[in-house]
Amino acid sequence: MATKKQSTNLIEIFSEFKDLKNIDRQTFINVLEDSFRNVIAKMYGSDANYDVIINPDKGDLEIYRNRTVVADGELENENTEIELKDALLIDDEAEIGEEVTDKVDFMQFGRRMILNLRQTLASKILDLQKENLYLKYKEMLGQVVSGELYQVWKKEMLLLDEDNNELYLPKQNQIPTDFYRKGDVVRAVVVSVENKNQNPKIILSRTSPLFLQRLFEQEVPEVHDGLIAIKNIAREPGQRAKVAVESFDERIDPVGACVGIKGARIHGIVRELRNENIDVINYTSNPNLYIQRALAPAKISSMEINEEEKQVNVYLKPEEVSLAIGKGGFNIKLASMLTGYQIDVFREMDEEDTEDIYLDEFNDEIEQWVLDQFKAAGLDTAKSVLAVDKEELMRRTDLEEETIDEVLRILAAEFEGE
Repeated sequence: MATKKQSTNLIEIFSEFKDLKNIDRQTFINVLEDSFRNVIAKMYGSDANYDVIINPDKGDLEIYRNRTVVADGELENENTEIELKDALLIDDEAEIGEEVTDKVDFMQFGRRMILNLRQTLASKILDLQKENLYLKYKEMLGQVVSGELYQVWKKEMLLLDEDNNELYLPKQNQIPTDFYRKGDVVRAVVVSVENKNQNPKIILSRTSPLFLQRLFEQEVPEVHDGLIAIKNIAREPGQRAKVAVESFDERIDPVGACVGIKGARIHGIVRELRNENIDVINYTSNPNLYIQRALAPAKISSMEINEEEKQVNVYLKPEEVSLAIGKGGFNIKLASMLTGYQIDVFREMDEEDTEDIYLDEFNDEIEQWVLDQFKAAGLDTAKSVLAVDKEELMRRTDLEEETIDEVLRILAAEFEGE
């Protein structure tokens, strides 16, 4: 029978580990048994002939040793064999060649071995926790999770989930306008689960298009139920996003369902994304119509599509050009990302502009990347550039003053005779 001291020691060891989360009872018992077997193997050279029976709830442990009975004086391995005279003290019917079983007193392992047991058990439990954490979050890739902000570093934030597992939100995966204090709850999508050197690291993101998609699934029942599909998403995190949606039920207006009455559904998403401006458009497989919808609110006069190179030239009235480009160039950039086409915007010339010249005609004198800067700002002809003062050109193109002076000189030279 185990002594009171033995029971106390076992209960102390069990209590250190029995309340661990994410580890089921049977797995815990198996880890305990393996740990005890490790200690037995170190003491006796092998654990193969031992039975270990554990009840961690009560702190009970029973260890039985099975040995083969040999004739007196023929003992070769005292761990696996027992002389007949000693076997008869255990079982008075013991015979040579049979096995006898006796109970091993755990306390005879000694203080050093008990300490070794604790360390072995702690190491196995830690490895098991790491493996379970990795597998748990591997299955949660692409899902939205919440964590409490614990610490902010220069390159990332450390969050803790409900089980105090560490989650990391890198700086580049944060919305530029994100601001949190310690203790705040942060929502993000799981984008990566690393496991270098058996140390799992869970990476989150709030800038991924997938985060926006998951928010739509949470806020819009029709998206969650599969009645509306999100076909594509283009985002400039914290600034603007475009979402193409399609309905599988002709009775459902996909745009209206996603926006909600008076914007009720989309407002929650906008707030979560720090007032990111979200445009929801109807998806279509017709590229002409898809590009028109993607460039809204600008109204396109005509377009030329090069399917092979996935490039399109869009022509608009002068007053529509700035709408197509959008503030900071976000509208045309996101439209290109959403549709998969490189979109170039051109101003539609009226009769007064017949003597104007498209900027691309000057690529033998001006580098193409410089011309592209002006075109991205909605200035695609020589006269449209000359009509804007130099300071405004510097602001809209982010080009050096010397470069703009040179461009203006070259463009103006074309019209000196007029």
